[in-house]
Amino acid sequence: MSAGPKLILGLTGGIGSGKSTVANLFVDLGVVVVDTDAIAHELTSPGGAAMPAIIKVFGVACVDSLGGLDRRSMRELVFSDGSAKQRLEAILHPLIREIGLQRLAQATSPYGILMVPLLIESKDYRARVDRVLVVDCDEQTQLARTMARSGFTEDVVRAIMASQVTRDERLAAADDVIDNNGDVASLVPQVNSLHQRYLALAHAISGNPIE
Repeated sequence: MSAGPKLILGLTGGIGSGKSTVANLFVDLGVVVVDTDAIAHELTSPGGAAMPAIIKVFGVACVDSLGGLDRRSMRELVFSDGSAKQRLEAILHPLIREIGLQRLAQATSPYGILMVPLLIESKDYRARVDRVLVVDCDEQTQLARTMARSGFTEDVVRAIMASQVTRDERLAAADDVIDNNGDVASLVPQVNSLHQRYLALAHAISGNPIE
C-alpha cells in the first residue's frame, strides 16, 4: 500500500471481548481505526450500497420497515442455513475490504488499525496486516458481557462463540495481547504501552526518527 500508514495492526477478539473499548482508547491517542463491523452496518443501513444486492438474493423479507437489513431475521437465517451465510458474505466482504483499504490509505496517523472480528478466520485479512493484536478475556466474561449488551439468550451467544475460532487459537495467532478481564482503567496502561511500541515500529519502517 503506497498511501497511508506503513504499519497496519489487525485488532481482533471474540464476541464480548471488548474490541471496541480498546479501539476507542487508541482513537483517543490519535490513531486511525477502521472498523469492519461499522462498515458492514453502513452497507446494510437504509440506502446502504449492499442493500440492492441483498434484496436481489434474499428478497424483501430481509428488509426492515426503514429499508435496511432486518438483522434479527438475517441472523436467524444465517444460523439455520450455512449457504445463506456464504451468500451474504459474498455480497458484503468484497465491499467491506474495498472500503476498509480506502480508509486506511487515507489515514494520516503513524500507524493504522484494522478492526476485524474474524481476523484469525480470514486468511485475506491476516495477509493485509503487519501484526495481530488480540483483546482477550475468559469465556464466561465474554458470555456475560454479550448477553448484557445484546439481550441475546445464552444459547444464541454460545452459538456465536462456537462459530468463531477458539480462545487458544486466537491467542496462538497473536503478536500482542491485551488482557480485558478487568475494567476499562486496567486497559489504559496496556494500550499506552503498545502505542509507544507501535510508534517506534512505524517510525523505524518509515525511516523517520521519533519526535
